[in-house]
Amino acid sequence: MHQKNWQKSSFSSSSDNCVEVRTVDGLIEVRESDASELILHTAAATFAELLRAIKSGELDHHA
Repeated sequence: MHQKNWQKSSFSSSSDNCVEVRTVDGLIEVRESDASELILHTAAATFAELLRAIKSGELDHHA
């Protein structure tokens, strides 16, 4: 599966500074729109765990 288009967070609204995500060959790619040349590649399960931790507030102490 290859998703050519990046999807940005729904929390970004019309802002150009946001996190964008896409899938490429079974991996998840994540980038920040204002630094689009830097792309993080990760497994779907790892990305799902990151999202779970963010949503539960486990990482709030880093803010």
